[in-house]
Amino acid sequence: MSVMEPAVSIKHVTHWIDGKHVASESGRHGRVWNPATGEEQARVDFASEAEVDRAVESAKHAFPGWRATPLSRRAECLFKLRALVDENHEKLATVVAAEHGKTLSDAMGEVARGLENIEFACGIPTLLKGGFSEQASRGVDVYQIRQPLGVVAGITPFNFPVMVPMWMFANAIACGNAFILKPSEKDPSVSLLLAELMQRAGVPDGIFTVVQGDHVAAGRLIAHPDVKAVSFVGSTPVARSIYESAAKLGKRVQALGGAKNHMLVLPDADIAMAADAAVSAGYGSAGERCMAISVVVAVGAVADPLIAAIRQRIAKIKVGPGLEAGSEMGPLITREHRDRVAGYLAKAESEGATIAVDGRDNEACQRSGFFLGPSLVDRVRPGMSCYEDEIFGPVLSVVRAETYQQALHLINENPFGNGTAIFTRDGGAARQFQFDCGAGMVGINVPIPVPMAYYSFGGWKASLFGDLHMYGPEGVQFYTQAKVVTSRWPDPGTSSVDLGFPKAR
Repeated sequence: MSVMEPAVSIKHVTHWIDGKHVASESGRHGRVWNPATGEEQARVDFASEAEVDRAVESAKHAFPGWRATPLSRRAECLFKLRALVDENHEKLATVVAAEHGKTLSDAMGEVARGLENIEFACGIPTLLKGGFSEQASRGVDVYQIRQPLGVVAGITPFNFPVMVPMWMFANAIACGNAFILKPSEKDPSVSLLLAELMQRAGVPDGIFTVVQGDHVAAGRLIAHPDVKAVSFVGSTPVARSIYESAAKLGKRVQALGGAKNHMLVLPDADIAMAADAAVSAGYGSAGERCMAISVVVAVGAVADPLIAAIRQRIAKIKVGPGLEAGSEMGPLITREHRDRVAGYLAKAESEGATIAVDGRDNEACQRSGFFLGPSLVDRVRPGMSCYEDEIFGPVLSVVRAETYQQALHLINENPFGNGTAIFTRDGGAARQFQFDCGAGMVGINVPIPVPMAYYSFGGWKASLFGDLHMYGPEGVQFYTQAKVVTSRWPDPGTSSVDLGFPKAR
């Protein structure tokens, strides 16, 4: 990285430590691009290990006071934060659209789904209610309480720079922890806006911290002895590495990895509805979603009419800058990522697949930004690169299956188990698929089955490392530790020595 000072017109993205903006002293930074124009729009500081240590120390210092704060006061701060996020809904979305490239309407939807997690956390007094057993033994009561862990960290991806942090920090802070966010260096600015809203909501300084950076900052947060838990969302190789590293250090960790989400379309499905769903879930946010449908498994004779319907819809999609009126699909996050995704199209053709729609020919590709049009690849088979890899772009593959059993086997043999969907009019077939499929989130005539905030999010197999899913009830469990108290208040006159093993009498 160059240590030259950025031009005056280039925005400077700092850290947020102890309730204020803090410029880095490391001399390292990253470049933040405008995906719609291909131009640099900001420089983001990269924290050194020493700067991460100072951030952790600030959070550690703030934690005891926040832990001792009454639940009603914590809930009050969350209610205020909820109102502030809602009030600044469009402002947050505009920052996301400018740095990520997704359309403004898509970014507005991201903020709305993140807001649901803050709303859930507003109920923390109820969510932290423990259990009580009176007279578990003669004169003995037993009860369980849940207490916060301390300093916890979240390492989040570029594709949802508002929603995924809210998946983590809403429950973490409501439960009484101090939370440190390491956002993606590709679209980091919105993290500072969230920090400012948190401060306005009354969350004490040091309870929400933002450390900008790359693998150096992430690695130090994982290794720091005072960071008790790590939440991560990203690619499977990195998720696996973080899980193994953190687990070896005795930390709690939930690491969400990659996906290869299949959408099974049975012969009786409504073709128009299935085509709408495939296009919406395959090309929304330019395919840069972990819950995007990337494979349509068409059973029997439904394949040809379904592909024809998908092609008709692709032809009408307007690709353009996310902040441009009328755009339905924006650019990809960086030039390198766009080129990598486009490379799968050339490889698919060489491996024997049919390019039904080539996004490289889309007129938006003539723009200076990182554009690639929606692409449709037919007659894909297991073993092809476009099937085996998580492309994370606007490329939808179609695999043709002869029977339901063949399609089910294909889905269950895939190493990922994030999400899947079935489209059918047959309730019995849908229920059987729900029972049979090996994925953590299932949609029945719903292509993107992201759970509501009062459930929990996470897949199976190589899509999740750790034993607890993110947000919702399991999020509360992740950010707290259980303590069981056994108490007796007897008459001192009845006390006696008993060397036997304690038992109910």
